[in-house]
Amino acid sequence: MVLALVLCNHATPVNSLATPNGDGLKKVYTMSTSSKATTATKSLVVHWFRLGDMRLHDNPALQKSILLAGNQGIIPVFCFDPRIFGNQAQSRLGQELKCGPKRAQFVLESVADLRANLERKGSGLLVAHAKPEDFLGDLFEKVGEPALTNGKVICQEEVCSEEQAVVRAVQNALSSRCGNGKRPKATLLQTVWGSTLYDLEDLPYMAGLTDMPDTFTPFRNKVEKKCEVKSPVAAPNSLKLPKELLPSTLQSHLTYMPTLLDLGYTSEQVEESKQKSIGNLEFVGGETAGLNRMKDYIFTQDRLKVYFDTRNGMLGDDYSSKFAPWLAHGNLSPRLIAQECKRYEEERVANKSTYWLIFELLWRDFFKFFALKQGTAIFFPGGTVGSDKQWKHYEKNVHAWKQGKTGFPLVDANMRELAASGFMSNRGRQNVCSFLALELNQDWRYGAEYFENILLDFDVYSNWGNWCSGAGMTGGRLNRFNIVKQSKDYDQHGDYVRHWLPELKNVPKEFVHEPWKMTQFQQMEYGCRLGVDYPIPIAKPYYPGGGGKGGGEKNGKGQPHKGGRNNNRNKPNPNRGRGQRQDMKSLKEGTFHLT
Repeated sequence: MVLALVLCNHATPVNSLATPNGDGLKKVYTMSTSSKATTATKSLVVHWFRLGDMRLHDNPALQKSILLAGNQGIIPVFCFDPRIFGNQAQSRLGQELKCGPKRAQFVLESVADLRANLERKGSGLLVAHAKPEDFLGDLFEKVGEPALTNGKVICQEEVCSEEQAVVRAVQNALSSRCGNGKRPKATLLQTVWGSTLYDLEDLPYMAGLTDMPDTFTPFRNKVEKKCEVKSPVAAPNSLKLPKELLPSTLQSHLTYMPTLLDLGYTSEQVEESKQKSIGNLEFVGGETAGLNRMKDYIFTQDRLKVYFDTRNGMLGDDYSSKFAPWLAHGNLSPRLIAQECKRYEEERVANKSTYWLIFELLWRDFFKFFALKQGTAIFFPGGTVGSDKQWKHYEKNVHAWKQGKTGFPLVDANMRELAASGFMSNRGRQNVCSFLALELNQDWRYGAEYFENILLDFDVYSNWGNWCSGAGMTGGRLNRFNIVKQSKDYDQHGDYVRHWLPELKNVPKEFVHEPWKMTQFQQMEYGCRLGVDYPIPIAKPYYPGGGGKGGGEKNGKGQPHKGGRNNNRNKPNPNRGRGQRQDMKSLKEGTFHLT
């Protein structure tokens, strides 16, 4: 049996997207009966699935594993690392959980789905609750030959410090099992680039991305002009698991699956993870659910054509794609989404909305490449610009922000939605970040750590990159959002804030975004007493002069952004709330090329 290269050029049928088979995607590996690729010496290839590549379709690292293994087959592994999961895994600064119970449940669902899909292909998945370096080292030792002589681990490449430290730990553990350094570490573990729309090797920048811009727009313009998005690759038709190489102590891991309690969460947290929020999409982890959501949003509900106009919404299931949790865990490939958008354009309509979903995927790319270039600077209080700004930390205000009790309805509603569902709109994220860092002047890293704990769609690059940027620590324009204006623009009638803040349910439109303007008589009349039923604002409301995107500042120096609002640009749009401004000049429609 060998691996043959086969190209399949026909369009992908809609129905094929409901399963991880991905029929119609480009196939670069299929099993064939020939002895040409049979290796003279048996080897062992372990594919280590990580938190960012839990899928079979369009998985470059998995493709590499299959090609290297030949007819021997691969051993797929996933480890629930105790440094990430459970109540003992906490952040250094604010002692937040590295992974809250809701996201841990999403990961459990993703791993269970991954195992089921692998088994349908003829393989399986070894699951362990252990540090990867411990389990993979033990695996090599227990298997013995051919692992010790010719075994290797393949995984997706990640670029942040903690993830890279784990890779080095795995290399050291394998090296100690394989003759104490007799084998070069590079032969024991190989990383493969993945998870981005554009490949690292295709970017029009120097090695190390030293000449890559530190702001998005020039990056976007150059990449879209000079690069192509590669077509996604289908999941393998079949896989082989060399089960005969696994001793019984390892074979038990083919059926093992921990519970949240096993991972170190309390029974109360387990119950919390089961609670479903009213008015929000139910997120179920896994490649199968991710593919179904993609098909449903783009084709079944036909929402792609209005994405640009609805994406700034905050209430409901379908104002945006909500692909983020599946993208963050690698359940969905961004290149597959790009292909489906292209097919939608060919079969139905092409407009700014159909492009804009790809634009958002490019933001994900930017932050991973930005993290590669900047290294650990994205985690420092002064960010990538090395600012010496002295941030405050007043625990009472940070706690009020987390609890959704700041006295600012838009901030509070978004924070309560996050706590209840693990999700928050992009518009909400920008506002709550601006409020914590720029209104309260609190150390933005506490916000980033809290999001890491709570968000279902946490990925280290987008989360920390966005927070660092939102705090003004990456250079360029600083957007200090006018919370009241944002509330009125994007929640015109107050439906969103009333949904998440029941204490405001009877407050009329003219006060629902500014309850502090109510007289004592009005507070009694509407059943919302400030300081009793709803908090008094913990900061003075920000009412800037001039226009701009939420009252932006230039270069972080507190200078009002020049240029008033041009009302003539706000053309009627049935999908956009009245008062929402047209996007800035920098948000002009672009293009992308799919090979």
